Amino acid sequence: MENLSDTQFAYLLLTPVLLLLGLIAFWPLLSTFRMSLYADNLVGSAPLGEFVGLQNYVALLTGERNALLVRPFFDLSTPFRSALTVTLIFTLFSVFFETIVGFAQALVLDQDFRGRRWVRVAIIIPWAVPIVIQGMIFFLMFQPGIGFLVGTPENPAFLNQLGILGFTPLSTPSESMLILIVADVWKTSAFMALIILAGLQSVDRSLYDVGRVAGASKYQQFKMITLPLVLPSVLVAMLFRTIGAMRIYGLIETVVGCNTVPSLSCLVVTTFRGSRMYGTSAAVAFITAGLIGLVVSVYIVKYADTETGG
Repeated sequence: MENLSDTQFAYLLLTPVLLLLGLIAFWPLLSTFRMSLYADNLVGSAPLGEFVGLQNYVALLTGERNALLVRPFFDLSTPFRSALTVTLIFTLFSVFFETIVGFAQALVLDQDFRGRRWVRVAIIIPWAVPIVIQGMIFFLMFQPGIGFLVGTPENPAFLNQLGILGFTPLSTPSESMLILIVADVWKTSAFMALIILAGLQSVDRSLYDVGRVAGASKYQQFKMITLPLVLPSVLVAMLFRTIGAMRIYGLIETVVGCNTVPSLSCLVVTTFRGSRMYGTSAAVAFITAGLIGLVVSVYIVKYADTETGG
């Protein structure tokens, strides 16, 4: 070991972790890919049919398999019914608003004021709520005749009067999507705030003194000092939340049900359990993993650019 370089010694220490990660992550992924190469056996007792190669992927991406699925995998004519578009829309809007809200919360928590500790606790509380309880909260809030946010035609609530929601929003895909985005932002913006706050507190405070002496305004200090130095932390937070949003399942199932808002994870579960289409469900799962891997790669490249000043 004495002859090893620092890099070689680091890889040696990481070897047990990499082996464990390979057993619990990469092996199931390879097994899923192998299963996706076989046809669905809907009539026999065997779980899988004959070997068909990439035919399951082609059938999913071209829409040939949509008729056999509970909800289509990809169909631009019904974006709020298509699993791929539902997942992408939810991920885009939820991560965007979580970043904005989380950044604002982090900026507030970075200030020194009386009661800051209690404000931090209050912001973290939604993040600590289990998904099932969170889902039931929002289910009851928007349940017609029960929730205070949704009224009846005889007694409309505030959101009904503004035309934002109808009287049965949990049965409408577009309105259900809006509710799910609000629910996700309410819960996970605290996670974003904590990571961004860690980045804010690592910024050298003397830089702001130099900025004030140079006559920089608050906005200029934020643009030239805060944002560039905190951007790596923001990207890390966005990376974790993007991964979580792209595999969302529990929140959808507890609030509106996968039949109303079908995400990719919902499609995997319903196809595997309900339709017993194991090859197709494995293909959907592997496509989801591939999309997540692509997004992770983009974030890593962008993070490397921020670290090197590119």
